[in-house]
Amino acid sequence: MDAACAIEVRDLSVRFGGGAAASVLAVDNASFTIVPGEFVSLVGPSGCGKTTILNLLTGLLAETPEGEARVLGKAPRPGNPDIAYMLARDSLMPWRTALGNAVYGLEVRNVAKAERKARARALLARVGLGTFSDKYPKALSHGMRQRCALARTFVLDSPVFLMDEPFGALDAQTKLQLEDVLMDLWSADRKTVVFVTHDLAEAVALSDRVIVMSARPGRILADVPIDLPRPRSIRALQNDPRFHTLYGRLWGLLEQGMAGHVH
Repeated sequence: MDAACAIEVRDLSVRFGGGAAASVLAVDNASFTIVPGEFVSLVGPSGCGKTTILNLLTGLLAETPEGEARVLGKAPRPGNPDIAYMLARDSLMPWRTALGNAVYGLEVRNVAKAERKARARALLARVGLGTFSDKYPKALSHGMRQRCALARTFVLDSPVFLMDEPFGALDAQTKLQLEDVLMDLWSADRKTVVFVTHDLAEAVALSDRVIVMSARPGRILADVPIDLPRPRSIRALQNDPRFHTLYGRLWGLLEQGMAGHVH
């Protein structure tokens, strides 16, 4: 395995279920590498193993995979402080304020109270929730809740961020706003990001590369470089013909991957 890689996956296959006859092959012989500071998106049909790969990298996968995976040169393990994981749902605790939710990961990591509050307040301000730190989740809109979840993730300052469709349930306008917020946060520190999405426009707008997977069993069909200059304006990209060319290429690859879907 290459020590220069932030993430390396080699010949990965993951099978769920009982014996070989009854089991389901979710991921089939997948290999890819990600260097430090890259923003890489995984796209593919539902059930192709995108989230399975994220769960493997966090050490949360219950099944024993075939092949190898390394995060910063080490085997995946639960509770790895090198990884921050943002789920599709905000998963905010209703009895905690926005600040209380944003500091939670730092509490788990035993960061001193004064430091964790200061860091969380700074992140809430960066995501546009500076005046809402004392509000409870029930007083926040869906988009504001995701902003809080974004702050809770980035305040951990881990070198690797795994993000599983964090904006998938948002309306189009709010999604564009949150994508811009994410780009601002990522551009400041250039952490390594693996981003799962079903939105091809989102993948093109955010990523350095997009890995396209086939329908189950998930195989890697293509690894597409996104050669759009940074910094990027998510809205301005809508008028860039290169953006639409890349989108069309990804859509064609996705259609190819869906052709072998198993019902």
